[in-house]
Amino acid sequence: MHPKDWLKQKWWLLGLCWIAFYALSWFWTTDKGNWGTRLEVKLPFLILPLAFGFLPKFSAKQLQTITIGAGICFLISACYSLSFLITDPRASIFKYDYADVLPTLPRKDHIRAGLSVTLFIIWCFYVFPYLQQRIQWFIGFLIAFLIVFIHILAVKSGLISLYIFLVAMSIYLAFSRKKLIGVVVVITIPVLVFLAINYIPTFSKRANYIFFSIWMYSHGDASGNYGDINRIKSYEIAFDLIKKHPLTGVGTGDMLNEMTEGFHKWNPNLPEQAIILPHNQFLTIALGCGLPAMFFFILWFFMPLLNIKKGRNGFYFLVMWLLAFLQLMIEPVLEVQFGVFVFLFFLLMQQHQLMTGTKIKVLPTQ
Repeated sequence: MHPKDWLKQKWWLLGLCWIAFYALSWFWTTDKGNWGTRLEVKLPFLILPLAFGFLPKFSAKQLQTITIGAGICFLISACYSLSFLITDPRASIFKYDYADVLPTLPRKDHIRAGLSVTLFIIWCFYVFPYLQQRIQWFIGFLIAFLIVFIHILAVKSGLISLYIFLVAMSIYLAFSRKKLIGVVVVITIPVLVFLAINYIPTFSKRANYIFFSIWMYSHGDASGNYGDINRIKSYEIAFDLIKKHPLTGVGTGDMLNEMTEGFHKWNPNLPEQAIILPHNQFLTIALGCGLPAMFFFILWFFMPLLNIKKGRNGFYFLVMWLLAFLQLMIEPVLEVQFGVFVFLFFLLMQQHQLMTGTKIKVLPTQ
């Protein structure tokens, strides 16, 4: 593809604007090494949107191949996590009293791992009509297996995303004159929660931990031992720093150092692992690069909504976009490599389907 055609990719061009602020913050960043790491993580935004923009329409066979390959990977990943529960159930369940979940692939990033499972479940729902009948049986089993797995893993972002999808699906089905199926989907939600609380100990312990964290926060806990409290405090510290540096931010390389100073004012004895970036991508960009950078990021993120069309492809893209928005609100998801991949890959895949409109045509059984 000739470089002059790149200029036709307006969404990609707008993305360059907010990433440019990350690069420009070099001039007011003290920690140049950390600045380089932050910028390096953003490089996929320079390539993947452009690559997907020039992709031709996927055939039904190609969608099936992609889904089977990804499904096998997710199945292996889930079995890896469950192997720890099977080999030592007592120790694995006990860890959930301290918000320590089952190991995932990649290790130490259970948040993105759990989210990716949910997003893949949604993709499976989307691609289901394109599949051969015998493959539909495998994908149907995989959907059920992964739904159970995500409840066992009990990662909040993944679970919330799953329930948002189920609610959205029920509304979509109701407007599609499939009200009975929509009612069944709505009933599924409380049933899943009831079964999970009563029969999945990891889920039950995770729920109890969340409620206990809320109780500790209401009583002024400042120990740094509760992740949810640290997240709320990170918002307060970030707001104060942004007020002091509204146009340029503190510099992307110095974000963690500035947050560390803010956390230590709250509690001088706070352990290092409790110090985090603001758990909101919009705040993180404003903190590192200033409010103008956040403004361009907001324009970039909302721009794809202009292309939404009525119909099945439009619905699934809107759901994927909403879940991406949710993650940006509760995590600095674009500050880690795996987060960038999960965010971009699923969003771009669904956007590609929205723009190209692959027709539903069940493949013949071979």
